[in-house]
Amino acid sequence: MTGSSSSKFDLVVIGGGSGGLACSKEAADLGRRVAVLDFVKPSAHGTKWGLGGTCVNVGCIPKKLMHQAAGLGHALVDARSFGWEVPEAVGFSWKRLTAGVQDYIKSLNWGYRVQLKDKKVEYLNAYGTLVDKHTVKAVNAKGKEQILTADNIVIAVGGRPHIPEIPGALEHAITSDDIFWKSEPPGKTNSDIALETAGILTGLGFDTTVMVRSICLRNFDQQMSRLVTDHMKREGTRFLWKSNPLKIEKRSNGRLLVTYSDIEGSNHQEEFDTVIMATGRRASTKSLELESVGVELLSGKVIGGFENDNEKSSVPNIYAIGDVLHGGLELTPVAIKAGKLLAHRLFGEEKRQMDYSKVPTTVFTPLEYGCVGLSEQDALLKYGEDFLEVICHRHKPQQVLGIHLTGPNAGEIIQGFAVALRSVCSPVSG
Repeated sequence: MTGSSSSKFDLVVIGGGSGGLACSKEAADLGRRVAVLDFVKPSAHGTKWGLGGTCVNVGCIPKKLMHQAAGLGHALVDARSFGWEVPEAVGFSWKRLTAGVQDYIKSLNWGYRVQLKDKKVEYLNAYGTLVDKHTVKAVNAKGKEQILTADNIVIAVGGRPHIPEIPGALEHAITSDDIFWKSEPPGKTNSDIALETAGILTGLGFDTTVMVRSICLRNFDQQMSRLVTDHMKREGTRFLWKSNPLKIEKRSNGRLLVTYSDIEGSNHQEEFDTVIMATGRRASTKSLELESVGVELLSGKVIGGFENDNEKSSVPNIYAIGDVLHGGLELTPVAIKAGKLLAHRLFGEEKRQMDYSKVPTTVFTPLEYGCVGLSEQDALLKYGEDFLEVICHRHKPQQVLGIHLTGPNAGEIIQGFAVALRSVCSPVSG
């Protein structure tokens, strides 16, 4: 622990991800005494990382860097058509890529620690649990305990990948916690859904299969989802539709034998070098003792919205931001904005709430998919069939409900549409 050893704080933040760091630094700028607790429990395969949370260490940052790397491979091929004399045999080094990615992540980890110190935020590399609504017990890696008291507590612990109860999955399959820190090339890979990862690996030249249990991109527009998967198939990603993994076994040759069933109920077996489980994430609240102090949860996430405050839990001085907030959005910029606004509501004169509507998002598949607003399926549920694509409401004032596009740099393009949608939501002109 840096700075003073006093354990009384205006704010204690449990979780050192994007939202928690933003909230803590903003509160410190407002003159408050703040502590941040962050502790990474290693994955089942021993992968661990530093300060910064999911996005920085095992999410957005490494994913986008590798997405860029995969795209450069395609650009080399295209360059020949534009006059560049690119050799036919162009090599790729997984070790060089991952070393560069990891070095960059470690620089960010260090930068966050420096920022906290500069703002006089006290950082504890310790796991926090609630003793009561104003008391947090912090336990470090050596088992040393420290008690902190706080007027306000923010839960910003995010989530971790869910591994289904399939024989051999926990022992042999990896998750997004591991793939970006894997020192050896993944080889022939089976990814249970995970379109972004599958697209990256295919683009880097690895034989990649996606095993789809039901549909891809469940919470997105399904017409766009089909465009994305059709493009991935053309680029070389293999899809096993309506398939369920049943068992994973390690063979004497070191490879993994996956037994799976198809839509007809027939069982099949195939060997892979790597199996990635991407079957969703779960909020990391199980061991925080939140319910014991009265915080209401739903599916492990903190229920917010009490006393007309989007992030306030059922306990008035305990708040939740980021991926752990039920009904929120699992997006880094959203967590950062929500954290800053919360700090100002608690300690400043600003009383604005985070607006979780009409927030743009992007799926970083080889053919990027950017969207804002309702999907066609959600619009049908809410308004019936009285709408048209873009997606807009048929009746006056013919409000635009959602915009979806795929293509290169879709993530950048959708930002402009999102600003227009949020600012105006104007009637569609002829």
